Amino acid sequence: MVKLIGRMIAAVLLSVVLLFVAAQMAFAGLIWWYGSHPPRSTAFMSYRMGELHDKKPNAAIRYTWVPYDKISRNLKRALIAAEDSTFVEHEGFDWDGIQLAIEKNRAKGKTVAGGSTITQQLAKNLFLSPEKSYLRKGQEAIITLMLEHMLDKERILELYLNVIEWGNGIFGAEAAARRYYGISAAQLSVEQAAKLAAMAPNPRFYERNFNAAGLRKKTAIIVARMPQVELPD
Repeated sequence: MVKLIGRMIAAVLLSVVLLFVAAQMAFAGLIWWYGSHPPRSTAFMSYRMGELHDKKPNAAIRYTWVPYDKISRNLKRALIAAEDSTFVEHEGFDWDGIQLAIEKNRAKGKTVAGGSTITQQLAKNLFLSPEKSYLRKGQEAIITLMLEHMLDKERILELYLNVIEWGNGIFGAEAAARRYYGISAAQLSVEQAAKLAAMAPNPRFYERNFNAAGLRKKTAIIVARMPQVELPD
């Protein structure tokens, strides 16, 4: 009886390991595909679409893929300045940023900073749900390493610029530029790009509060940081 239970436990553990390996291979296959093909959708887009359909059955996502050279350098600089100043240097994780976020959260007694890099955010947007758990963070870390080792920095930034959420049902630089300024992503000025970057942590709130004083303050800070940003060109 003991041997039978042992064999059953071993079989279950083996099944779990095989499922885990299969999942990682699937993620790796998709990342390889995204190295030369634009995503038709993402996990985060699907999640938001579900929310939109609950309120409005005929709702649609606004998402138009544009290549890297059709996105303003101003927006590239602005997002790196706002989200991940060491993007071109790190290998997926900003350990100093993570430590700083931990200290900020401890001081405030709640989560006020995340410390996630652009690559980590891309991993979550492409493949995972927004739900917070140690399991999801672990999977995010594995996908982050895959992205960094399988794609170059320019492609990672190109993907991120195209799939990031910028409002209710608005995804990517082109849709955001059209929504807020009536121009293409290639035409964004320094100020316009900085304001979009300032919106990134809470885009649906700032879509409703586009002239908020806090957003103007963040925009000015990003503008000041942009000249020091290194791009992965």
